[in-house]
Amino acid sequence: MRLLFLGTAASEGFPDAFCDCDNCRRARELGGPSLRKRSSALIDERLLIDLGPDLTVAAMVHGISLAKVDLCLQTHEHADHLDPTNFLHRSRFCGVSGNPRLRYFASRGAHARLAAGLGRRVGPEGLLAPEAGAAFEVEAQVVEPFRTFAVGPYRVTSVAAFHDPEHLTALLYVIERDGRTLFYATDTGELPEESWRALREGGHRFDVVAMDHTFGFQGRAQGHMNAEQFGHQVARMRAEGMLNEGARVFAHHLAHHSHPPHPELSELARARGYEVAYDGLTIDV
Repeated sequence: MRLLFLGTAASEGFPDAFCDCDNCRRARELGGPSLRKRSSALIDERLLIDLGPDLTVAAMVHGISLAKVDLCLQTHEHADHLDPTNFLHRSRFCGVSGNPRLRYFASRGAHARLAAGLGRRVGPEGLLAPEAGAAFEVEAQVVEPFRTFAVGPYRVTSVAAFHDPEHLTALLYVIERDGRTLFYATDTGELPEESWRALREGGHRFDVVAMDHTFGFQGRAQGHMNAEQFGHQVARMRAEGMLNEGARVFAHHLAHHSHPPHPELSELARARGYEVAYDGLTIDV
């Protein structure tokens, strides 16, 4: 699997457009990997993780087309991860034709947000209604936590995140193909015990982990993680035999208020035994 990070920032982007803190100011000066769009990722040019608000910019900046995307996994419905207008942008309503039918996997909450965002074009059932799916060339499915299912050539297991659990269901994804495994784990705080149990019982072993590091070098967080919590989760994966030899672990979903620009951040992460994802980074899982 070839993984491209389209965006690696938390909800406000990095730098925050409305902020002149030292981190934001230096990120603007440095440019390059220090500039981060809202988080999303692309696998093998066809499997998209999160239909977020920065996809148009990501396609421009990284010189790619998303026209071949026929599979999408949605982590949750927060606005920095799901922008309903993306469904318009890839449809005949915006003059697009000939793209493959999109198989879209998301929680009930994400589908409800889509129904509200697309309004009269889809009706109360959103893209789950057959006529709406036909109009938008989408085959929409509901995903619950702790399910294993086929997504094209990929074997995917959904795992519960700990992220605003009183108001939504956020999902982490184990994605497998050809004997290689990616664990895409943002947005989340420290994993719930039921998620650890599911990973253990599923016998999952990861070659690449991209995990929430939102609060970096601030205090411990709820619903996200800081560097200390991130380190504890990685240590537990290693202790429980979930990391294959040579596994790469990436800090992902980074907030401007808690991280220095990329060069300094990379040094801090390297000293702790992991790497930092950045926009445009492409790796083979």
